[in-house]
Amino acid sequence: MREIIDEITPWYENGTPFALATVVRTWSSAPRPVGAAMAVSSTAEVIGSVSGGCVEGAIHEEALEVLKTGQAKSVTYGVSDDNAFSVGLTCGGTIEIFIQLIDKQSFPEFGTVVLAIKEQRPIAVATIIDGPAPIGARIIFDADQVWGSLNSAGLDYSVSEDGRGYLSAGHTHTLKLGPAGERLGDDVSIFIESFAPAPRMIVFGAIDFAGAVARVGKFLGFHVTVCDARALFTTKKRFPEADEVIVDWPHRYLATVDVDERTVICVLTHDPKFDVPVLEIALRSKAGYIGAMGSRRTHADRLARLREIGMSESELARLRSPIGLDIGPRTPEETAISIAAEIISDLTGGSRQPLSQGSDPIHKNSLASESGIGPLL
Repeated sequence: MREIIDEITPWYENGTPFALATVVRTWSSAPRPVGAAMAVSSTAEVIGSVSGGCVEGAIHEEALEVLKTGQAKSVTYGVSDDNAFSVGLTCGGTIEIFIQLIDKQSFPEFGTVVLAIKEQRPIAVATIIDGPAPIGARIIFDADQVWGSLNSAGLDYSVSEDGRGYLSAGHTHTLKLGPAGERLGDDVSIFIESFAPAPRMIVFGAIDFAGAVARVGKFLGFHVTVCDARALFTTKKRFPEADEVIVDWPHRYLATVDVDERTVICVLTHDPKFDVPVLEIALRSKAGYIGAMGSRRTHADRLARLREIGMSESELARLRSPIGLDIGPRTPEETAISIAAEIISDLTGGSRQPLSQGSDPIHKNSLASESGIGPLL
């Protein structure tokens, strides 16, 4: 829902009811990840996508029915279904979509969710999508508070307690519990949609390549920071797409940042006095991706300097350098795409081989969704 939040908020604020269709489970090569959403207003206007065009027509009809009846429902499409090809889902995957009515009466806490997302505060929505409990009942929670109820104190407690673990990691997940919140039960399915702050991309080095990387980073949904110690080059005018432009020594700034597994660090300075100190901190952090720009000779010299200060081989093995995949890039923009491709591959477990040469499912996140990992970006 995050990707369409700005467009559906005016509907809610103006009192226009809409049906929200959300991908809650996927199997095999599903076209969109868990959490992808499509909204249909009471005037039949459509925002968003749940399958990249495969089943939107069928979902539109289902959404209009939900708007008419007010009753939430789940629908599943896959190539094994009789209606799979009639709706166009021929990619080989299967998706389950939950459709619910959203208006001020049915979802009075929606404004709380919107505000938290816009302010980059972690918040989660847990909705019953299957079982004997009321379908469509929901609670909203953050690290400290719970809004709403699933009509069972036991469910409210178990979902909010377990769900906070998924929220802290930014994971979306379908949780199965007993009707009173028993953790060994599986009668009730609750879809927990986590809205954690955007993952961070930190770009060190105020060079022209950094501008292109910042643009691609924003396109991928990162909160982008550009940092360099040289105030003359490190300006918002040079990096308008960046969320933050920081004038500071890279290692000193990185030491103040809360780095997690979703954080991406790109060191583009290729200057030892900047590279070595910041990479020492980065390679010992939880960052999910760490890359450094430079020639192969620069890389060899950098590794030697890092070994001299006591970096272990296992720590050095985390470094992607020279940064990016070999797609023949020359311009800053082409280089940024090369770097983005490597980041995506590292974070999602891509093979880095041409799709035409592989046999594994194309959409790696579809496999992740089955285990509750959800989208990584």
